[in-house]
Amino acid sequence: MKSGGDDHSTSAPNYLRRRLIAGGAAAGVIGGTGIGLKQLVEALDFGGTNQATAPNPPAAKSGPAEHDPEWIRAENDNLGNPDWQVPENAPQIWDRIRGFASYTSVNQGDPFNISVSTKAKSWFVEAYRIGWYGGAGARLIWRSDTQPGIKQAPAVQDPDTRQWSAPWESSLRINTDDSWVPGMYLLRLISADFGLSYIPITIRDDRSTSALLVQSSVTTWQAYNEWGGASLYKSTGTTAKNRSYVVTFDRPYYRKGSGEFFGREYEFILWAERLGLDLSYCTNIDTHLHPERILQHNAFISLGHDEYYSTAMRRGVENARDEGVNLLFLGANACFRKVRLEENPEGRPARQLVNYRDAQLDPLHTSKPSEVTTSWRDGPEPEPESSLIGNYYEANPVEADMVVAHSKSWVFTGTGLANGDAFTGVVGNEYDRVTPEVPTPDNIEVLFHSPVVVKGKKSFADMTYYTASSGAGVIATGTLWWIPQLAPVCQDPSAPHEPLNPACAIQTITKNIINVFGNGPAAKQHPSVSNLKELGIHKGYIKHPPR
Repeated sequence: MKSGGDDHSTSAPNYLRRRLIAGGAAAGVIGGTGIGLKQLVEALDFGGTNQATAPNPPAAKSGPAEHDPEWIRAENDNLGNPDWQVPENAPQIWDRIRGFASYTSVNQGDPFNISVSTKAKSWFVEAYRIGWYGGAGARLIWRSDTQPGIKQAPAVQDPDTRQWSAPWESSLRINTDDSWVPGMYLLRLISADFGLSYIPITIRDDRSTSALLVQSSVTTWQAYNEWGGASLYKSTGTTAKNRSYVVTFDRPYYRKGSGEFFGREYEFILWAERLGLDLSYCTNIDTHLHPERILQHNAFISLGHDEYYSTAMRRGVENARDEGVNLLFLGANACFRKVRLEENPEGRPARQLVNYRDAQLDPLHTSKPSEVTTSWRDGPEPEPESSLIGNYYEANPVEADMVVAHSKSWVFTGTGLANGDAFTGVVGNEYDRVTPEVPTPDNIEVLFHSPVVVKGKKSFADMTYYTASSGAGVIATGTLWWIPQLAPVCQDPSAPHEPLNPACAIQTITKNIINVFGNGPAAKQHPSVSNLKELGIHKGYIKHPPR
Protein backbone atom coordinates (compact mmCIF):
# COMPACT_ATOMS: atom_id res chain seq x y z
CA MET A 1 0.00 0.00 0.00
CA LYS A 2 1.16 3.51 -0.68
CA SER A 3 0.57 5.27 2.60
CA GLY A 4 2.48 4.59 5.79
CA GLY A 5 -0.57 3.44 7.73
CA ASP A 6 -1.88 0.01 8.52
CA ASP A 7 -4.69 -1.21 6.27
CA HIS A 8 -5.68 -4.31 8.25
CA SER A 9 -8.76 -2.78 9.79
CA THR A 10 -10.40 -2.95 6.38
CA SER A 11 -8.57 -5.97 4.98
CA ALA A 12 -11.72 -7.96 4.19
CA PRO A 13 -15.44 -7.39 3.91
CA ASN A 14 -17.39 -7.61 7.16
CA TYR A 15 -19.22 -10.77 6.11
CA LEU A 16 -15.91 -12.59 5.71
CA ARG A 17 -14.63 -11.60 9.14
CA ARG A 18 -17.91 -12.76 10.66
CA ARG A 19 -17.69 -16.06 8.81
CA LEU A 20 -14.18 -16.79 10.03
CA ILE A 21 -15.23 -16.11 13.60
CA ALA A 22 -18.52 -17.98 13.54
CA GLY A 23 -17.86 -20.66 10.93
CA GLY A 24 -16.07 -23.15 13.12
CA ALA A 25 -12.92 -21.35 14.26
CA ALA A 26 -13.94 -20.78 17.86
CA ALA A 27 -16.73 -23.34 18.06
CA GLY A 28 -14.93 -26.24 16.41
CA VAL A 29 -11.56 -25.85 18.07
CA ILE A 30 -12.53 -24.74 21.56
CA GLY A 31 -15.28 -27.20 22.20
CA GLY A 32 -18.04 -27.21 19.59
CA THR A 33 -18.70 -30.01 17.16
CA GLY A 34 -15.98 -32.62 16.86
CA ILE A 35 -13.17 -33.06 19.35
CA GLY A 36 -12.45 -29.90 21.34
CA LEU A 37 -9.06 -28.57 22.37
CA LYS A 38 -9.40 -29.69 25.99
CA GLN A 39 -10.32 -33.23 24.96
CA LEU A 40 -7.50 -33.32 22.41
CA VAL A 41 -4.87 -32.21 24.92
CA GLU A 42 -6.11 -34.70 27.52
CA ALA A 43 -6.25 -37.53 24.99
CA LEU A 44 -2.63 -37.14 23.93
CA ASP A 45 0.47 -38.13 25.86
CA PHE A 46 1.96 -34.93 27.29
CA GLY A 47 4.80 -36.76 28.96
CA GLY A 48 7.42 -34.69 27.17
CA THR A 49 8.92 -37.23 24.76
CA ASN A 50 11.31 -35.63 22.32
CA GLN A 51 11.15 -37.57 19.08
CA ALA A 52 11.71 -35.38 16.06
CA THR A 53 8.80 -36.70 14.05
CA ALA A 54 5.88 -39.03 14.43
CA PRO A 55 3.65 -39.87 11.49
CA ASN A 56 -0.08 -39.37 11.46
CA PRO A 57 -2.05 -42.61 11.06
CA PRO A 58 -1.82 -43.62 7.39
CA ALA A 59 -4.08 -41.76 5.01
CA ALA A 60 -4.73 -42.20 1.34
CA LYS A 61 -1.72 -40.83 -0.49
CA SER A 62 -2.03 -38.61 -3.50
CA GLY A 63 0.25 -36.25 -5.31
CA PRO A 64 1.86 -35.67 -8.68
CA ALA A 65 4.19 -38.67 -9.02
CA GLU A 66 4.61 -38.22 -12.80
CA HIS A 67 2.37 -35.26 -13.61
CA ASP A 68 -1.30 -36.18 -13.22
CA PRO A 69 -3.64 -33.20 -13.81
CA GLU A 70 -6.33 -34.95 -11.75
CA TRP A 71 -4.28 -35.34 -8.58
CA ILE A 72 -5.85 -32.35 -6.81
CA ARG A 73 -9.29 -33.84 -7.33
CA ALA A 74 -8.11 -37.21 -6.00
CA GLU A 75 -6.46 -35.57 -2.98
CA ASN A 76 -9.66 -33.77 -2.09
CA ASP A 77 -11.59 -37.04 -2.09
CA ASN A 78 -9.80 -37.76 1.20
CA LEU A 79 -11.62 -37.14 4.45
CA GLY A 80 -10.90 -33.71 5.89
CA ASN A 81 -10.54 -32.59 9.50
CA PRO A 82 -12.94 -29.73 10.32
CA ASP A 83 -11.48 -28.92 13.76
CA TRP A 84 -8.25 -27.35 12.55
CA GLN A 85 -8.69 -23.62 13.03
CA VAL A 86 -7.26 -21.24 15.61
CA PRO A 87 -9.89 -18.82 16.96
CA GLU A 88 -10.10 -15.17 16.03
CA ASN A 89 -9.76 -12.38 18.59
CA ALA A 90 -8.08 -14.59 21.19
CA PRO A 91 -4.64 -13.14 22.03
CA GLN A 92 -4.74 -14.84 25.42
CA ILE A 93 -4.70 -18.16 23.54
CA TRP A 94 -2.25 -17.19 20.77
CA ASP A 95 0.38 -15.80 23.13
CA ARG A 96 0.69 -19.02 25.12
CA ILE A 97 2.64 -20.59 22.27
CA ARG A 98 4.47 -19.01 19.34
CA GLY A 99 6.72 -20.31 16.60
CA PHE A 100 8.22 -19.88 13.16
CA ALA A 101 9.70 -22.11 10.46
CA SER A 102 13.22 -22.05 9.05
CA TYR A 103 11.86 -21.69 5.50
CA THR A 104 8.69 -20.32 3.94
CA SER A 105 8.55 -23.41 1.71
CA VAL A 106 10.34 -26.69 1.10
CA ASN A 107 10.28 -29.19 -1.71
CA GLN A 108 8.38 -32.38 -0.88
CA GLY A 109 10.80 -34.70 0.91
CA ASP A 110 13.01 -31.96 2.34
CA PRO A 111 13.22 -31.19 6.07
CA PHE A 112 12.68 -27.94 7.91
CA ASN A 113 12.96 -26.78 11.51
CA ILE A 114 10.54 -24.92 13.72
CA SER A 115 11.45 -22.75 16.69
CA VAL A 116 8.80 -22.65 19.41
CA SER A 117 8.42 -20.74 22.66
CA THR A 118 5.92 -21.53 25.43
CA LYS A 119 5.73 -21.40 29.22
CA ALA A 120 3.72 -24.63 29.19
CA LYS A 121 5.40 -27.84 30.30
CA SER A 122 4.89 -29.42 26.89
CA TRP A 123 3.46 -28.90 23.41
CA PHE A 124 2.96 -30.61 20.08
CA VAL A 125 2.33 -29.56 16.49
CA GLU A 126 -0.08 -30.70 13.79
CA ALA A 127 0.38 -30.18 10.04
CA TYR A 128 -2.79 -29.39 8.10
CA ARG A 129 -2.90 -29.23 4.32
CA ILE A 130 -5.37 -26.60 3.16
CA GLY A 131 -7.92 -27.76 0.59
CA TRP A 132 -11.60 -28.40 0.01
CA TYR A 133 -12.01 -31.88 1.54
CA GLY A 134 -15.78 -31.86 1.36
CA GLY A 135 -15.98 -28.46 3.01
CA ALA A 136 -13.71 -29.28 5.98
CA GLY A 137 -11.09 -26.88 4.64
CA ALA A 138 -8.03 -28.90 5.67
CA ARG A 139 -6.66 -32.41 6.17
CA LEU A 140 -4.43 -33.53 9.04
CA ILE A 141 -1.26 -34.87 7.42
CA TRP A 142 1.05 -35.32 10.41
CA ARG A 143 1.26 -34.87 14.17
CA SER A 144 4.40 -34.70 16.31
CA ASP A 145 5.05 -36.40 19.59
CA THR A 146 4.90 -34.14 22.62
CA GLN A 147 7.86 -31.84 23.10
CA PRO A 148 9.20 -30.19 26.28
CA GLY A 149 8.08 -26.60 26.65
CA ILE A 150 10.77 -23.91 26.74
CA LYS A 151 10.21 -20.19 27.15
CA GLN A 152 12.73 -18.79 24.70
CA ALA A 153 14.50 -15.42 24.75
CA PRO A 154 12.57 -12.19 24.17
CA ALA A 155 12.69 -10.37 20.85
CA VAL A 156 15.81 -8.35 20.08
CA GLN A 157 16.14 -5.25 17.90
CA ASP A 158 18.95 -4.17 15.62
CA PRO A 159 19.50 -0.48 16.45
CA ASP A 160 20.52 0.44 12.89
CA THR A 161 17.81 -1.26 10.84
CA ARG A 162 15.21 -1.41 13.65
CA GLN A 163 14.69 -5.06 12.78
CA TRP A 164 13.03 -7.21 15.45
CA SER A 165 13.94 -10.89 15.49
CA ALA A 166 13.41 -13.95 17.70
CA PRO A 167 16.82 -15.31 18.79
CA TRP A 168 15.39 -18.76 19.37
CA GLU A 169 16.95 -22.19 19.21
CA SER A 170 15.42 -24.77 16.92
CA SER A 171 12.82 -26.84 18.79
CA LEU A 172 11.97 -29.57 16.29
CA ARG A 173 13.22 -30.89 12.96
CA ILE A 174 10.36 -31.99 10.73
CA ASN A 175 11.08 -34.47 7.95
CA THR A 176 8.60 -34.37 5.09
CA ASP A 177 7.99 -37.41 2.89
CA ASP A 178 5.53 -38.57 0.24
CA SER A 179 2.64 -38.27 2.69
CA TRP A 180 3.23 -34.49 2.78
CA VAL A 181 1.21 -33.79 -0.33
CA PRO A 182 2.31 -30.56 -2.08
CA GLY A 183 0.16 -27.62 -1.08
CA MET A 184 -0.23 -24.77 1.38
CA TYR A 185 -0.06 -25.83 5.01
CA LEU A 186 -0.79 -24.39 8.40
CA LEU A 187 1.09 -25.96 11.29
CA ARG A 188 -1.04 -25.70 14.42
CA LEU A 189 0.91 -25.39 17.65
CA ILE A 190 -0.90 -26.69 20.75
CA SER A 191 0.47 -26.24 24.26
CA ALA A 192 -0.46 -28.06 27.46
CA ASP A 193 -1.93 -24.82 28.85
CA PHE A 194 -4.39 -24.72 25.91
CA GLY A 195 -2.45 -22.29 23.74
CA LEU A 196 -2.94 -22.27 19.98
CA SER A 197 -1.24 -20.50 17.08
CA TYR A 198 -0.13 -21.17 13.51
CA ILE A 199 3.06 -21.47 11.50
CA PRO A 200 2.49 -21.31 7.71
CA ILE A 201 4.59 -23.34 5.30
CA THR A 202 4.24 -24.36 1.65
CA ILE A 203 5.21 -27.80 0.37
CA ARG A 204 6.39 -27.52 -3.23
CA ASP A 205 6.78 -29.96 -6.09
CA ASP A 206 9.69 -28.51 -8.02
CA ARG A 207 9.26 -31.04 -10.83
CA SER A 208 5.67 -30.10 -11.49
CA THR A 209 4.53 -29.02 -14.94
CA SER A 210 0.97 -28.25 -13.85
CA ALA A 211 -1.01 -25.80 -15.92
CA LEU A 212 -1.16 -23.30 -13.05
CA LEU A 213 1.45 -22.11 -10.55
CA VAL A 214 -0.12 -20.42 -7.51
CA GLN A 215 2.04 -18.00 -5.52
CA SER A 216 1.54 -17.06 -1.87
CA SER A 217 2.57 -13.44 -1.19
CA VAL A 218 4.55 -13.98 2.02
CA THR A 219 6.75 -10.89 1.63
CA THR A 220 3.66 -8.75 2.19
CA TRP A 221 2.70 -10.85 5.21
CA GLN A 222 6.11 -10.15 6.71
CA ALA A 223 6.03 -6.45 5.84
CA TYR A 224 2.89 -6.05 7.97
CA ASN A 225 4.08 -8.33 10.76
CA GLU A 226 4.39 -6.40 14.04
CA TRP A 227 5.62 -9.29 16.18
CA GLY A 228 8.36 -8.21 18.55
CA GLY A 229 7.87 -4.49 18.18
CA ALA A 230 7.52 -3.19 14.63
CA SER A 231 6.63 -3.83 10.99
CA LEU A 232 7.73 -2.01 7.85
CA TYR A 233 4.75 0.28 8.52
CA LYS A 234 4.93 1.19 12.16
CA SER A 235 6.13 0.40 15.62
CA THR A 236 3.53 -1.63 17.51
CA GLY A 237 0.72 0.64 18.64
CA THR A 238 2.45 3.81 17.44
CA THR A 239 3.15 5.64 14.19
CA ALA A 240 5.32 5.19 11.12
CA LYS A 241 8.05 7.23 12.80
CA ASN A 242 9.57 4.16 14.48
CA ARG A 243 8.89 1.57 11.81
CA SER A 244 11.51 -1.03 10.82
CA TYR A 245 13.67 -0.64 7.72
CA VAL A 246 14.32 -4.39 7.67
CA VAL A 247 12.06 -7.22 8.84
CA THR A 248 12.91 -10.88 9.20
CA PHE A 249 11.20 -14.21 8.65
CA ASP A 250 13.03 -15.42 11.76
CA ARG A 251 10.15 -14.52 14.06
CA PRO A 252 6.50 -15.57 14.45
CA TYR A 253 3.71 -13.77 12.65
CA TYR A 254 1.69 -11.61 14.98
CA ARG A 255 -1.97 -12.18 15.84
CA LYS A 256 -2.78 -15.87 15.39
CA GLY A 257 0.30 -16.59 13.29
CA SER A 258 -1.23 -17.00 9.83
CA GLY A 259 -0.03 -13.76 8.25
CA GLU A 260 -2.41 -12.47 5.56
CA PHE A 261 -3.51 -15.97 4.56
CA PHE A 262 -7.17 -15.64 5.56
CA GLY A 263 -9.13 -13.15 3.46
CA ARG A 264 -6.35 -12.87 0.87
CA GLU A 265 -5.47 -16.42 -0.24
CA TYR A 266 -7.34 -19.13 1.66
CA GLU A 267 -10.63 -18.67 -0.21
CA PHE A 268 -8.95 -19.12 -3.60
CA ILE A 269 -7.32 -22.36 -2.47
CA LEU A 270 -10.61 -23.83 -1.25
CA TRP A 271 -12.30 -22.87 -4.51
CA ALA A 272 -9.50 -24.13 -6.76
CA GLU A 273 -9.17 -27.45 -4.95
CA ARG A 274 -12.94 -27.94 -4.90
CA LEU A 275 -12.86 -27.63 -8.70
CA GLY A 276 -9.84 -29.94 -8.98
CA LEU A 277 -7.75 -27.44 -10.93
CA ASP A 278 -4.35 -28.55 -12.22
CA LEU A 279 -2.05 -26.48 -10.03
CA SER A 280 1.14 -26.29 -7.98
CA TYR A 281 2.13 -24.01 -5.11
CA CYS A 282 5.03 -21.72 -4.26
CA THR A 283 5.75 -18.55 -2.30
CA ASN A 284 7.19 -15.35 -3.67
CA ILE A 285 10.45 -16.22 -1.91
CA ASP A 286 10.62 -19.08 -4.44
CA THR A 287 9.89 -16.59 -7.22
CA HIS A 288 12.89 -14.59 -5.96
CA LEU A 289 15.26 -17.56 -5.66
CA HIS A 290 14.12 -19.63 -8.66
CA PRO A 291 12.07 -17.52 -11.10
CA GLU A 292 12.92 -19.96 -13.90
CA ARG A 293 10.45 -22.46 -12.42
CA ILE A 294 7.55 -20.28 -13.56
CA LEU A 295 8.40 -21.37 -17.12
CA GLN A 296 7.30 -24.94 -16.30
CA HIS A 297 3.68 -23.74 -16.24
CA ASN A 298 1.16 -22.09 -18.57
CA ALA A 299 -0.08 -19.55 -16.04
CA PHE A 300 1.24 -17.81 -12.94
CA ILE A 301 -1.36 -16.76 -10.35
CA SER A 302 -0.47 -14.06 -7.84
CA LEU A 303 -2.74 -14.24 -4.80
CA GLY A 304 -4.04 -11.40 -2.70
CA HIS A 305 -1.81 -8.57 -1.63
CA ASP A 306 1.36 -9.15 -3.69
CA GLU A 307 2.92 -5.77 -2.91
CA TYR A 308 6.61 -6.40 -2.16
CA TYR A 309 8.84 -7.32 -5.14
CA SER A 310 12.59 -7.75 -5.36
CA THR A 311 14.34 -7.10 -8.65
CA ALA A 312 14.75 -10.85 -9.17
CA MET A 313 11.03 -11.40 -8.61
CA ARG A 314 10.00 -8.72 -11.06
CA ARG A 315 12.47 -9.76 -13.75
CA GLY A 316 11.41 -13.37 -13.34
CA VAL A 317 7.72 -12.59 -13.76
CA GLU A 318 8.42 -10.25 -16.70
CA ASN A 319 10.53 -12.94 -18.36
CA ALA A 320 7.78 -15.50 -17.88
CA ARG A 321 5.30 -13.15 -19.58
CA ASP A 322 7.76 -12.58 -22.42
CA GLU A 323 8.10 -16.35 -22.83
CA GLY A 324 4.33 -16.78 -23.18
CA VAL A 325 3.30 -17.56 -19.59
CA ASN A 326 -0.04 -15.95 -18.70
CA LEU A 327 -0.19 -13.83 -15.54
CA LEU A 328 -3.22 -13.45 -13.27
CA PHE A 329 -3.07 -10.91 -10.43
CA LEU A 330 -6.02 -11.67 -8.13
CA GLY A 331 -5.62 -8.58 -6.00
CA ALA A 332 -4.47 -4.97 -6.08
CA ASN A 333 -1.33 -3.00 -5.22
CA ALA A 334 0.91 -5.69 -6.75
CA CYS A 335 4.59 -5.00 -7.41
CA PHE A 336 4.38 -1.64 -5.63
CA ARG A 337 7.25 -1.74 -3.13
CA LYS A 338 10.78 -2.44 -4.32
CA VAL A 339 12.71 -4.57 -1.83
CA ARG A 340 15.89 -6.51 -1.32
CA LEU A 341 15.92 -10.00 0.15
CA GLU A 342 19.06 -10.78 2.12
CA GLU A 343 20.44 -13.77 4.00
CA ASN A 344 20.15 -14.02 7.76
CA PRO A 345 23.16 -14.22 10.11
CA GLU A 346 23.20 -18.03 9.72
CA GLY A 347 23.54 -17.66 5.94
CA ARG A 348 20.06 -18.84 4.94
CA PRO A 349 19.04 -16.88 1.83
CA ALA A 350 16.10 -14.48 1.54
CA ARG A 351 15.26 -14.34 5.24
CA GLN A 352 15.50 -10.56 5.65
CA LEU A 353 13.19 -8.15 3.79
CA VAL A 354 14.63 -4.66 3.23
CA ASN A 355 12.53 -1.59 2.40
CA TYR A 356 13.84 1.82 3.50
CA ARG A 357 11.28 3.72 1.34
CA ASP A 358 13.39 6.86 1.51
CA ALA A 359 16.24 6.55 -1.02
CA GLN A 360 18.56 8.68 1.09
CA LEU A 361 18.22 6.31 4.04
CA ASP A 362 19.18 3.22 2.03
CA PRO A 363 22.89 2.38 2.39
CA LEU A 364 23.01 1.54 -1.34
CA HIS A 365 21.72 4.90 -2.57
CA THR A 366 25.09 5.93 -4.00
CA SER A 367 26.84 2.60 -4.61
CA LYS A 368 23.99 0.66 -6.27
CA PRO A 369 21.02 2.91 -7.09
CA SER A 370 19.27 0.17 -9.11
CA GLU A 371 18.74 -1.74 -5.85
CA VAL A 372 17.59 1.14 -3.66
CA THR A 373 14.42 0.14 -1.81
CA THR A 374 11.74 2.76 -2.36
CA SER A 375 8.72 2.01 -4.57
CA TRP A 376 9.03 0.73 -8.12
CA ARG A 377 7.48 3.93 -9.48
CA ASP A 378 9.91 6.17 -7.58
CA GLY A 379 13.54 7.11 -8.11
CA PRO A 380 16.41 6.78 -8.37
CA GLU A 381 15.53 4.44 -11.28
CA PRO A 382 11.71 4.40 -11.59
CA GLU A 383 9.84 1.51 -13.25
CA PRO A 384 6.11 1.87 -12.55
CA GLU A 385 4.36 -1.45 -11.98
CA SER A 386 1.88 -0.67 -14.78
CA SER A 387 4.33 -1.83 -17.46
CA LEU A 388 4.01 -5.34 -16.01
CA ILE A 389 0.52 -5.47 -14.53
CA GLY A 390 -1.29 -3.01 -16.80
CA ASN A 391 -2.99 -1.40 -13.82
CA TYR A 392 -1.49 1.24 -11.52
CA TYR A 393 -2.10 1.40 -7.78
CA GLU A 394 -3.89 4.58 -6.68
CA ALA A 395 -5.14 4.78 -3.10
CA ASN A 396 -6.92 3.36 -0.06
CA PRO A 397 -9.15 2.85 1.84
CA VAL A 398 -12.22 2.44 -0.32
CA GLU A 399 -15.40 0.39 -0.50
CA ALA A 400 -17.33 0.64 -3.76
CA ASP A 401 -19.39 -1.32 -6.27
CA MET A 402 -17.59 -3.07 -9.13
CA VAL A 403 -19.16 -2.02 -12.44
CA VAL A 404 -19.06 -4.05 -15.68
CA ALA A 405 -17.60 -2.05 -18.58
CA HIS A 406 -16.90 -4.61 -21.35
CA SER A 407 -19.55 -7.32 -21.17
CA LYS A 408 -18.70 -8.61 -24.67
CA SER A 409 -15.32 -9.79 -23.41
CA TRP A 410 -14.70 -13.53 -23.27
CA VAL A 411 -14.20 -13.34 -19.49
CA PHE A 412 -17.95 -12.70 -19.04
CA THR A 413 -19.09 -15.79 -20.98
CA GLY A 414 -21.96 -17.51 -19.19
CA THR A 415 -22.59 -14.73 -16.68
CA GLY A 416 -25.45 -12.91 -18.41
CA LEU A 417 -23.92 -9.61 -17.32
CA ALA A 418 -24.41 -6.37 -19.21
CA ASN A 419 -22.48 -3.13 -19.14
CA GLY A 420 -23.44 -1.14 -16.08
CA ASP A 421 -24.24 -4.15 -13.90
CA ALA A 422 -22.65 -3.70 -10.50
CA PHE A 423 -21.28 -6.03 -7.83
CA THR A 424 -22.01 -4.46 -4.46
CA GLY A 425 -19.00 -3.70 -2.31
CA VAL A 426 -16.38 -5.72 -4.22
CA VAL A 427 -13.93 -2.85 -4.77
CA GLY A 428 -11.79 -2.47 -1.66
CA ASN A 429 -9.92 -1.75 0.40
CA GLU A 430 -7.10 -0.91 -2.00
CA TYR A 431 -7.58 -0.47 -5.74
CA ASP A 432 -5.78 0.05 -9.05
CA ARG A 433 -6.65 2.22 -12.05
CA VAL A 434 -5.55 2.45 -15.68
CA THR A 435 -3.45 5.60 -15.62
CA PRO A 436 -2.38 6.78 -19.11
CA GLU A 437 0.17 9.19 -17.63
CA VAL A 438 2.44 6.22 -16.80
CA PRO A 439 3.73 3.37 -19.02
CA THR A 440 0.63 1.35 -19.97
CA PRO A 441 0.22 -1.35 -22.66
CA ASP A 442 -1.31 0.20 -25.80
CA ASN A 443 -3.76 -2.68 -26.25
CA ILE A 444 -5.12 -2.78 -22.71
CA GLU A 445 -8.81 -3.60 -22.21
CA VAL A 446 -10.77 -2.37 -19.21
CA LEU A 447 -13.22 -5.07 -18.06
CA PHE A 448 -14.66 -3.31 -14.99
CA HIS A 449 -14.61 0.49 -14.62
CA SER A 450 -15.93 1.40 -11.19
CA PRO A 451 -16.52 4.88 -9.75
CA VAL A 452 -14.90 5.39 -6.35
CA VAL A 453 -14.59 8.23 -3.87
CA VAL A 454 -11.47 8.23 -1.71
CA LYS A 455 -10.68 10.93 0.81
CA GLY A 456 -13.30 13.11 -0.83
CA LYS A 457 -11.84 12.74 -4.34
CA LYS A 458 -13.53 10.98 -7.26
CA SER A 459 -11.76 8.41 -9.38
CA PHE A 460 -12.20 4.90 -10.87
CA ALA A 461 -11.06 1.38 -10.04
CA ASP A 462 -10.32 -0.87 -13.02
CA MET A 463 -9.97 -4.56 -13.81
CA THR A 464 -7.76 -4.95 -16.88
CA TYR A 465 -6.56 -7.37 -19.57
CA TYR A 466 -3.77 -7.06 -22.10
CA THR A 467 -1.79 -9.46 -24.26
CA ALA A 468 1.97 -9.27 -24.73
CA SER A 469 3.90 -9.79 -27.96
CA SER A 470 4.68 -13.33 -26.77
CA GLY A 471 0.96 -14.08 -26.73
CA ALA A 472 0.77 -14.12 -22.94
CA GLY A 473 -2.33 -12.66 -21.34
CA VAL A 474 -2.15 -10.49 -18.22
CA ILE A 475 -5.21 -9.84 -16.05
CA ALA A 476 -5.33 -7.75 -12.88
CA THR A 477 -8.53 -7.56 -10.84
CA GLY A 478 -7.55 -4.21 -9.31
CA THR A 479 -9.20 -4.92 -5.94
CA LEU A 480 -8.25 -6.86 -2.81
CA TRP A 481 -11.81 -8.08 -2.35
CA TRP A 482 -12.07 -10.39 -5.37
CA ILE A 483 -10.72 -13.54 -3.69
CA PRO A 484 -13.23 -13.50 -0.77
CA GLN A 485 -16.01 -13.83 -3.38
CA LEU A 486 -14.69 -17.31 -4.19
CA ALA A 487 -15.66 -18.63 -0.74
CA PRO A 488 -19.43 -19.25 -1.17
CA VAL A 489 -20.30 -22.55 -2.84
CA CYS A 490 -22.12 -22.06 -6.15
CA GLN A 491 -23.74 -25.29 -7.26
CA ASP A 492 -24.19 -23.97 -10.79
CA PRO A 493 -21.80 -21.08 -11.43
CA SER A 494 -23.31 -20.46 -14.89
CA ALA A 495 -26.89 -20.09 -13.63
CA PRO A 496 -28.62 -16.68 -13.78
CA HIS A 497 -27.77 -14.50 -10.83
CA GLU A 498 -28.64 -11.24 -9.21
CA PRO A 499 -25.98 -8.56 -9.74
CA LEU A 500 -26.23 -7.65 -6.05
CA ASN A 501 -25.07 -11.20 -5.20
CA PRO A 502 -21.79 -11.30 -7.10
CA ALA A 503 -20.13 -14.47 -5.85
CA CYS A 504 -21.35 -16.92 -8.51
CA ALA A 505 -20.67 -14.52 -11.38
CA ILE A 506 -17.19 -13.76 -10.06
CA GLN A 507 -16.49 -17.47 -9.77
CA THR A 508 -17.62 -17.96 -13.37
CA ILE A 509 -15.38 -15.12 -14.55
CA THR A 510 -12.42 -16.54 -12.63
CA LYS A 511 -13.02 -20.02 -14.07
CA ASN A 512 -13.26 -18.57 -17.60
CA ILE A 513 -9.90 -16.87 -17.12
CA ILE A 514 -8.24 -19.98 -15.73
CA ASN A 515 -9.65 -22.20 -18.49
CA VAL A 516 -8.03 -19.96 -21.10
CA PHE A 517 -4.83 -19.13 -19.20
CA GLY A 518 -4.20 -22.77 -18.33
CA ASN A 519 -4.12 -23.76 -22.01
CA GLY A 520 -1.23 -21.61 -23.17
CA PRO A 521 -0.76 -18.06 -24.46
CA ALA A 522 -4.14 -16.34 -24.21
CA ALA A 523 -3.66 -14.17 -27.30
CA LYS A 524 -4.03 -17.22 -29.51
CA GLN A 525 -7.74 -17.18 -28.67
CA HIS A 526 -8.31 -13.70 -27.30
CA PRO A 527 -5.94 -10.92 -28.38
CA SER A 528 -6.67 -7.77 -26.43
CA VAL A 529 -7.96 -4.62 -28.12
CA SER A 530 -7.92 -1.29 -26.31
CA ASN A 531 -11.28 0.16 -25.28
CA LEU A 532 -9.93 3.20 -23.44
CA LYS A 533 -11.36 5.65 -25.98
CA GLU A 534 -14.87 4.22 -25.61
CA LEU A 535 -14.65 4.67 -21.85
CA GLY A 536 -13.26 8.18 -22.03
CA ILE A 537 -9.94 7.19 -20.47
CA HIS A 538 -7.11 9.48 -21.53
CA LYS A 539 -4.29 11.47 -20.00
CA GLY A 540 -5.67 13.94 -17.49
CA TYR A 541 -9.19 12.53 -17.36
CA ILE A 542 -8.88 12.36 -13.58
CA LYS A 543 -7.94 15.92 -12.67
CA HIS A 544 -7.08 15.44 -9.00
CA PRO A 545 -6.59 11.72 -8.27
CA PRO A 546 -6.55 10.48 -4.68
CA ARG A 547 -3.19 9.70 -3.12
